[in-house]
Amino acid sequence: MVMIFSRARMALVEGHCSPTPRPVQRPGTPRKGSDLLFFEKSRSDPFLKGRLLTAPGTCATMNAHRDAMKGQRSIKDLKTACLINPRAANSKWTRRRLLRTYLQRKLPGEIYDGLGDTRTTVEKAAIASRGADVIVAMGGDGTIADTLQGIFEAGRQGKVLFGVIPFGSGNAFRKAFDIPKNPLRAIDRLAEGIPLAIDLMEVEGRVAAFASIGATARVTGEKLRGRVHGLWGHVLAGRRLFDTPVDEKTLEFQEGHDESGPFETRTVTSSFFDCLVTKTNYFGYSWRIAPEAVVDDGYLDVTLFEMRPVKYALFFPLIYFGLYQRRLRHFKAKRVVISGRDLPIQFNGEFLGDRDRIEFKVLPRAIRMVIPPTKRARKHFQEHSA
Repeated sequence: MVMIFSRARMALVEGHCSPTPRPVQRPGTPRKGSDLLFFEKSRSDPFLKGRLLTAPGTCATMNAHRDAMKGQRSIKDLKTACLINPRAANSKWTRRRLLRTYLQRKLPGEIYDGLGDTRTTVEKAAIASRGADVIVAMGGDGTIADTLQGIFEAGRQGKVLFGVIPFGSGNAFRKAFDIPKNPLRAIDRLAEGIPLAIDLMEVEGRVAAFASIGATARVTGEKLRGRVHGLWGHVLAGRRLFDTPVDEKTLEFQEGHDESGPFETRTVTSSFFDCLVTKTNYFGYSWRIAPEAVVDDGYLDVTLFEMRPVKYALFFPLIYFGLYQRRLRHFKAKRVVISGRDLPIQFNGEFLGDRDRIEFKVLPRAIRMVIPPTKRARKHFQEHSA
């Protein structure tokens, strides 16, 4: 009896969270729900060599990640390249020597802080990703978008890990993955972080996590053209909401589902005021714009705001907290094409301009995002993952 109890206790200590045996599964086959997401065994990957990645929030996750860290190289031990937007957060980077020193101590590696325009950031991200194991974007959503673009243009999205240190006015990524707002704490979390695969999407050849067509895109364009930055820039640009046209548009969906069930193709017409196509739940400033978006389900999340500007403004508090969206038409699809006349478009907080046709497609499990190793972050990720 003592021997049986001892063996059972040893099995539990070794990471078997339940004594109930599981059915045998073919190696490499993903499990559903909160079981194993994928098994990756690659000699070329310095961090995930022989690691078992599991769904966050499960007992298996905590055991697997804790055990994997023993004898394996952590994030801080890998070769890191950090791309920094020195203009983000009102140019605080140039004034905070402590932050620079702390970053170099916790994440030693190359620092690219002479970023200029979008193209320069993309090119430097591409160069950095060819020689580093971890690419870190330090800035707002624009810096994150440009860094991701550089990684993809270099063809390194399957080879590097991607991390974020929030240092901008918006930063939807921070909220979406429960990354601390304080840069010093974010650096700490990143140094001990856990890589998990997430979806992204492609917008006219650009990589993005969220986009909008219509009113919010028009406001974004107005804000970027203005002289006032940050939150107040968006507030002042909000006047453009009331001159956004609500003429008819056509939306074509492929391989998706809505409240009526799954479909291969579906075409709908709408005079939407605003349309959200996204993989993450948040816009900048903690705006919970897409509460039903899932970061790793393989689908784009599409929400149609079919209302007049006055009604949108009236119900904005409910829209901000994601409460009104349950009343709206909602779709999931792998590819979306929207056609209309002079449609304003923004992605990741960057204004793309006006187009008559725009195409979106999902990029499933596109990159491995480093999330904080905390229980709260794992729970947050689990709530917004498949």
